[in-house]
Amino acid sequence: MKNALTSVIGTALFCAALPTLGQTVTVVPRVAVTETLTDNVTLTNVAPRSEQTTEISPGVRVTVNGARLKTYFDYSLSHIAYAQSTSANRNQNTLNTFGTLEAVDGRVFLDFSGNISRQAVSAFGTQSQSNTAVNANQAEVSTYRFSPYVRTRLGSVANLDARISRSVSASDNNATANSATTDTVVKLASAEASRSLGWTAQASRQRVDYSSGRPTESDLLSLGLTYTVTPQLKLFADAGRESSNYTGVDKQSYSTSNLGLNWRPSERTTVAASRGDRSFGGNHNLSIEHRTGRTVWKFSDGKDVLTTPGQNGFGVIGNVYDLFDRQFASTTPDAQARADRVDQFLQNNGINPNTPVLGNFLTSAVTLQRRQDLSFALLGVRDTITFLFSRSTSNRLDTVSSSIDSLSATNTITQQGLSVNYNHRLTPDYSLGVQLSQQTTAGDVATQDNTLRSLGLNVSGKVGKRTSTSLGLRRVVADSPTNPYSENALTGHLSVQF
Repeated sequence: MKNALTSVIGTALFCAALPTLGQTVTVVPRVAVTETLTDNVTLTNVAPRSEQTTEISPGVRVTVNGARLKTYFDYSLSHIAYAQSTSANRNQNTLNTFGTLEAVDGRVFLDFSGNISRQAVSAFGTQSQSNTAVNANQAEVSTYRFSPYVRTRLGSVANLDARISRSVSASDNNATANSATTDTVVKLASAEASRSLGWTAQASRQRVDYSSGRPTESDLLSLGLTYTVTPQLKLFADAGRESSNYTGVDKQSYSTSNLGLNWRPSERTTVAASRGDRSFGGNHNLSIEHRTGRTVWKFSDGKDVLTTPGQNGFGVIGNVYDLFDRQFASTTPDAQARADRVDQFLQNNGINPNTPVLGNFLTSAVTLQRRQDLSFALLGVRDTITFLFSRSTSNRLDTVSSSIDSLSATNTITQQGLSVNYNHRLTPDYSLGVQLSQQTTAGDVATQDNTLRSLGLNVSGKVGKRTSTSLGLRRVVADSPTNPYSENALTGHLSVQF
């Protein structure tokens, strides 16, 4: 993906030049080598082929913590070489970056983020947890978002927030649609924060353009009230009018309403809930989080529109990295510092940050999704246990679109994922990890159903101040009416930071 790589290199050069702008910059280059011996590199039950793969991954992590710019940037470029079939050799990009630039003191800002990862193209195709498998159902997906906004006070009357966001998503699979989304939001809110009763007024517009299919638009106007019952409990309600072409060729207008609350009964417990009606029907969002000294519990249940292919939506927990990011959010509120802390914690405990609980699939039209996530983490002195469960139900909202994806072959896709990870610190430098996971996918007919189960065992540790290594075994079994398979693999990993 030449354009994605060009953007990544440009961002890296910009970050490297930041010291001249008076920013506090940390740059950590690294290189990793991973050897994999597998008995089924093509993930098939018909003449499975053994293979040895070598993955060389130079990368860099840059953190910037300045008065005007705060950002986190982590990128690696992996070259995967196959000993038995060199024609399958390829390069893979991996990126996680986000940040905020304060362009004008306290008034004009820019939020930005980027992600490059591998995702399943079809929910019903061959599923895999290995990035070195030869699997046509995997695509490299890049998503970038830029969002300038203005925040100011209009005398003693109101606070003004005006934001425009541009999100672009693209994959290297020609069978899927790329998309570009533009969101514009202008919001006014009462300025007297000391009063119990406040008001809000909001106008928003969204346009989504797909490389295949048709564009969709939505305009929304709403007025609302907020009421602060106590410093810990805040209620809100709004009503308005929405005009969209989600479900028809032409725009149609609908009444909207929304009720909700934000409740923080203690410093360790938060509850947020809302229920509303929009042009496509009812939507809701529920989030409950509770922490103790060594545990974190999180439950979320959301139903809303998804516009970006492979979008995770609703701020859900998608992998182990996300779980610990939530765990450290209260003690390390700064996003950049928290990202460094999570990276270090996972490395010290031999935990794979990309362990998924529920893989996404790529869509080519506006989608309606309900998703529920339950997660738990126990952080012991020598033992760490994480539990993640997720369930999603997806339907194509834009039934007028002629785009082809998984939802053009069925009305509803239901997915469930479960992941349990146990890590035990053997010594101050070495850890033993066990991972169990299962993902099931179901469509309207039985031939679309599939289940992926995996068991992993690994030992990881430090062999020097800046060098870490791991040795792992995995067993994967896929039950599918079209392509069942099993795989056994041995992996060795060495990473050096400079």
